[in-house]
Amino acid sequence: MAVEIKDVQEVAEALGKKFDEFKSTNDKRVEALESEKGKLAGQVETLNGKLSELDELKSALEKELADAKRPGAAGSKSVSEHKNAFMQFVRKGKDDNLAELQQKALQTTVEADGGYAVPEELDRSIIELLRDESPMRSICNQITVSTPDYKRLVNLGGAGSGWVGETAARPATGTPTLAQISAFMGEIYANPQATQTSLDDLFFDAEGWLSAEVAREFAEQEGLAFLSGDGVNKPKGLLAYAMSTDNDAARAFGTLQKVHSGVAGDFTADDLIKMVYTLRRGFRSGASWMMPGTTVFKIRTMKDSEGNYLWRPGLEAGQPSLILGYGITENEDMPEVAADANAIAFGDFRRAYTIVDRIGTRVLRDPYTNKPNVGFYTTKRVGGMLTDSQAVKVLTLSV
Repeated sequence: MAVEIKDVQEVAEALGKKFDEFKSTNDKRVEALESEKGKLAGQVETLNGKLSELDELKSALEKELADAKRPGAAGSKSVSEHKNAFMQFVRKGKDDNLAELQQKALQTTVEADGGYAVPEELDRSIIELLRDESPMRSICNQITVSTPDYKRLVNLGGAGSGWVGETAARPATGTPTLAQISAFMGEIYANPQATQTSLDDLFFDAEGWLSAEVAREFAEQEGLAFLSGDGVNKPKGLLAYAMSTDNDAARAFGTLQKVHSGVAGDFTADDLIKMVYTLRRGFRSGASWMMPGTTVFKIRTMKDSEGNYLWRPGLEAGQPSLILGYGITENEDMPEVAADANAIAFGDFRRAYTIVDRIGTRVLRDPYTNKPNVGFYTTKRVGGMLTDSQAVKVLTLSV
């Protein structure tokens, strides 16, 4: 169903009205006598849930609008021929001249383990779908490479500088300290199944189905790996890196700073404010929060020392809901509120973490293993790495 921008605006206005009602009821709950708190507490929980529904609906409508406006890609004749041949392979299993067309379009050959490279247009479509599905992809830096591994140099400082007079000699400065960091790469796979009958149906969008199924299965595995993966045959996740309470000046490169809440399994509004100002000012302009939906639910009832609610709804199309003026990324792979949990992350995730995609998703068609279904064993090489350990802070719920 087509969605018009006015629908998004209507949801935003409803979100604002419901937030005003929520604030009024929650304020009454806080001020109420003990005998009345039970009834009002239930109303607050109901209104809080309704805020979550409206906030999610607004985001979904905005995503649908963005998808509708996404332009299609145009390619050269060799690319078009390769794509047409590949879709015949998907539908019918025919691979006549597919290897030659693939070589012309992608300048690559069929690998010894079988299967064919997905056409570049379809490959990039899968990556775009992954960006929509994965919370980490939506806020982290992403690059695409053509090699199986990726390394980069980072400057750890140390070049040195100083003040001199107009005619004074300029002494040599120190040599900057450089370090090489590498992405932790792994191969992810999916194996969506379709019946041959559906593939034979001219009205069945085989390309869209394959893209969506692969993206969904990849996103479920990737999201967790980008956050907490151990780096063994998979990306090393952001929260898997070492953490310390030391500040930026004292902490080793590659170690994240954690802020203790002071209470095991809980946190206060002051802890969130402290996180904002623990992050250096240069990173705050691109900063956002990351936490699961249950933690957002908890924060909605919190106020600062002046009685202002920390959470504010996005009342315009394209404007996200905010905590202390910074956007929120809900990531259900983040730990929920519990003792010693690394429950909330705040910072410039684009500076902090890089996702590395190797261009070249491959598909092996299997019509034999699970008859009458046809399996499409799809593989893709992807990695991730911490690129700036000063750009994100983590709230740990412990003393």
